[in-house]
Amino acid sequence: MLVFLLGTGVWLTLQLRFIQVRHLGKGFKLTFAPLFKKEKSEGINSFKALATSISAQVGTGNLAGVATAIASGGPGAIFWMWISSFFGMATIFSEAILAQKYRVKKGSHFVGGPAYYIRDGLGSRWLAGFFAIAIIIALGFIGNMVQSNAITVAMNQAIGVDSLPINLVIGVIIAFFVGLILFGGISRISNFAGNVVPFMALLYIGGSLIILISYADQIIPTLQLIVQAAISPEAAAGGALGATIKEAIRYGIARGLFSNEAGMGSTPHAHAVAEVKHPTHQGLVAMVGVFIDTVIICTLTAMVVLLTNAHQSGLEGSAITQEGFARGLGSFGIPFIAICLLFFAFTTILGWAYFGEVNVKFLFGDQAVGVYRSVVLIFIVTGSLVQVDFVWEIADTFNALMVIPNILALLGLTKVIKSTWQQTL
Repeated sequence: MLVFLLGTGVWLTLQLRFIQVRHLGKGFKLTFAPLFKKEKSEGINSFKALATSISAQVGTGNLAGVATAIASGGPGAIFWMWISSFFGMATIFSEAILAQKYRVKKGSHFVGGPAYYIRDGLGSRWLAGFFAIAIIIALGFIGNMVQSNAITVAMNQAIGVDSLPINLVIGVIIAFFVGLILFGGISRISNFAGNVVPFMALLYIGGSLIILISYADQIIPTLQLIVQAAISPEAAAGGALGATIKEAIRYGIARGLFSNEAGMGSTPHAHAVAEVKHPTHQGLVAMVGVFIDTVIICTLTAMVVLLTNAHQSGLEGSAITQEGFARGLGSFGIPFIAICLLFFAFTTILGWAYFGEVNVKFLFGDQAVGVYRSVVLIFIVTGSLVQVDFVWEIADTFNALMVIPNILALLGLTKVIKSTWQQTL
């Protein structure tokens, strides 16, 4: 899977001539341009589409996932997370282009995603069906268990109580508010994401920067540790005991994928609905999502965890990140990260539930949506009651099942991606 994902990212990077280096700046301009335009569009603009995408990308992968990667693979895992995000920008650019090119109009909005470009572009109905089933299970069901589980763990640590009845109440409350927004469709989801995502990102970045400033003298040595541990874990002072290069790569790439979702085939569903002048415009916007998710937010999490040595606390998952913020911000740290994680995971649940919904419609039509939404809410409640390591392992497995057909489509449609991109040059 590592070769499959990284290899595809490298291939697309070369085919697109390092587009993530040459045109990332243009991506930022296209992303924020709708915020400064006075005219109103009846559809969903590129910023709201990106906000919906980032709402799915920025979740437990940025907090619990980064902490887990460091605890399991050592500080070097962060280096490999950076590598995956660099090549992932080319991958997600390609996904967004195909999502735009092969989308279809249903009612007042467009709909699209890997199932559509696998069926209509690659010409494989059975592979499209396989992907659709995989993403429904991986994100709509299992993935949202991860999110509700992370919220529950964070709340437990914030209030200092961990019991099944309380966890059940937390799960029911999460499911209730998700249902209120989810049953409003993509318009309500995109509007909610467009308002909440910028706020939650700035809140988290601000808190992280306060800690980094207080540990300013250790920032450069910590960055050196990350690079050294990626190449030679045994020689890196402070590295995780027994961590090997293989483990650093495995956990770095796995958590990087779970965080920015490049190559997974999830975020194209959000990029497909954007109303833009050309498919490549949304492709450039999609790259910004990976940059914000991994290069900025994941790196800030990693720095907080490493600077405060929270990864050596013996805790797991989001509790490691909470410990880092508690050490950096004092007593305010635990409720702060609990609030951030609540926003992150909640918006991710909405994004993932919508992605699964698109594929339910693809397979079974609109009549199955109500049943699907109800099952999602059940899984959300269930996620608040299970063990975190068990949920992570299942999530990784089903993520892989999503990746395979999506990557095959990206490789098979590389010429389409290149020709579409060249139309704007």
